[in-house]
Amino acid sequence: MTNENWTKLREDLLLHVGRNNYVTWIEPLKLTRLSDGRAEFEVPTSFFGNWVQRNFADQIRHRLSEAGHDVSRVDFAVTRAAAPAAAPAPQPPPAPQAATAPPARPAVIRPRAEEELSGAPLDSRFTFDSFVVGKPNALAHAAARRVAEGGPVTFNPLFLYGGVGLGKTHLMHAIAHELQMKQPHLRVLYLSAEQFMYRFVQALRERQIMDFKEMFRSVDVLMVDDVQFIAGKDSTQEEFFHTFNALVDQNKQIVISADRAPGEIKDLEDRIKSRLQCGLVVDLHPTDYELRLGVLQQKAEVYRHQLGNLEIADGVLEFLASRITTNVRVLEGALTRLFAFANLVGRPVTLEVTQECLADILRASDRKVTIEEIQRKVAEHFNVRLSDMIGPKRVRTIARPRQVAMYLAKQLTPRSLPEIGRRFGGRDHTTIMHGVRKIEELVATDSQLADDLQMLKRLLQA
Repeated sequence: MTNENWTKLREDLLLHVGRNNYVTWIEPLKLTRLSDGRAEFEVPTSFFGNWVQRNFADQIRHRLSEAGHDVSRVDFAVTRAAAPAAAPAPQPPPAPQAATAPPARPAVIRPRAEEELSGAPLDSRFTFDSFVVGKPNALAHAAARRVAEGGPVTFNPLFLYGGVGLGKTHLMHAIAHELQMKQPHLRVLYLSAEQFMYRFVQALRERQIMDFKEMFRSVDVLMVDDVQFIAGKDSTQEEFFHTFNALVDQNKQIVISADRAPGEIKDLEDRIKSRLQCGLVVDLHPTDYELRLGVLQQKAEVYRHQLGNLEIADGVLEFLASRITTNVRVLEGALTRLFAFANLVGRPVTLEVTQECLADILRASDRKVTIEEIQRKVAEHFNVRLSDMIGPKRVRTIARPRQVAMYLAKQLTPRSLPEIGRRFGGRDHTTIMHGVRKIEELVATDSQLADDLQMLKRLLQA
């Protein structure tokens, strides 16, 4: 059987395994032997061969038998000879979108692969075009754009951090989409820290740690989401540390995201914190009114295009931007529900309809003020980083806003002083008590501070 015959045979496999599996696992196979009941294929790595053996060998053997070849055994061998420069051996992703694949697997973006990553799908909505830029996220957006150009950068890694729903994952998906579109020859690996740990543990269990190292250290761009997940996992941190160093030594780009700054991730090894801080660390600040309004306006345009003549009364978007301040995900979810309701019942989107449809969300916003919300509002008002407010810094420009936030937390929430202390970086309750008393003393003599407190209370209770 010639490779030309094998080419025709694998086209039949395409119909049975799906295009994503075919492009990733079947197309790279090269038939090198077919005799004595044995078929042997050349594969780029031993990991690749082991995966195809477990998941597709039976189907290949069945198709060969249907074509008239008596095959009882299918083997996969790694060819160590250097590939021609014009046609480098393809680098496989670690998992296909097959029913036989284990859950939550990462994947390498290949030139001809589907847009969706196996186990860590790229959301087609998360592109730079759909990312609304405002003051809270302008630096993060500019840095992500720079990395997405694919050339050498002056910062490595790029570390993005911030709270839920502020755009970290959106920017990481946008980088991957841009690289895939403009430089498809680059090997880009996007996965969560949980998936990194899963793959590492599996490699240890199956004694394939060298294949694990080979794959993770052969990429051009490594992107790890929610890196705080590996904190406290000693063996995983050890391997992540060595993978990080190996890629940096090769001038390969690394992009990391987390819910807080590297130095504030508890149980993360100091040497990893140091490495993560050596690049560009960017905080995505909580959204402000202008950014929330921009997100709503963009999403409203999308719905107008999809639903046709959708009438939106003046002031509705402004009302939502001022009332729903939790995060962008909640805001977008509320708008989706509102437009779906208006479209289904055939009513225009008025302020009255908005209050009727979103009554539960609006009540939730009115019902409680959280310590986290107070911290975000105070940080935004005084133009300080949220991470600095709950961190150890004691300079006056940070200590005073921190005391204001402590005071408001005591005034506007039912939380005890020890509970408030835990939300402010694990501080003792006596520290909270001192901060509250300090603000109470200053309010009597500092009219500007009194005004600031009144404004913040109105914003938090609006």
